[in-house]
Amino acid sequence: MALGETGLDYDRGFSPREDQLANLRRHLRLAADCNKPAILHCRSKPGQRDAQDDLLRELADAGAPPAVLHSFSGPVDYAETALNMGLAISFSGLVFRGGEEASADVARLTPADRLLVETDSPYLSPPGAPGRRNEPRFVEITARWLAEQRGDDPGALGTQLVANYGRIFSRPPS
Repeated sequence: MALGETGLDYDRGFSPREDQLANLRRHLRLAADCNKPAILHCRSKPGQRDAQDDLLRELADAGAPPAVLHSFSGPVDYAETALNMGLAISFSGLVFRGGEEASADVARLTPADRLLVETDSPYLSPPGAPGRRNEPRFVEITARWLAEQRGDDPGALGTQLVANYGRIFSRPPS
């Protein structure tokens, strides 16, 4: 179905950057070799964008293999460049956190056929999710936020999201 989750996390710093970059390069090659999309994690420290810039550079160097920006976070121009490379963008409960306001603009500019939503369970619970643990059933909250940002009918957007999932991850229709 897909390769990942892989990517760059300069926020927490659990691994040296050069090791993260080396692993990302291997994973992008593997995704291209297997003709599967890469699920890409990308986080910079608040107020920075170094991970996003490095990810875009690595994608360009790898020939922009099919990929999904998982749990989108970052500036609008980062999303625009990724979309120009053909990537899909997935939104999670992260869009409700302070500092993620650009996600609303990105939600509006992403083509409908390259939108996804996710829980990133058990993390990133959206508002209205009881308790701290996120669950797949709460993806509806993020999908409703996405429909609101785009001015879309929630039911029609839901149908589009399911179709996108099937196409991006090569699932036969049920």
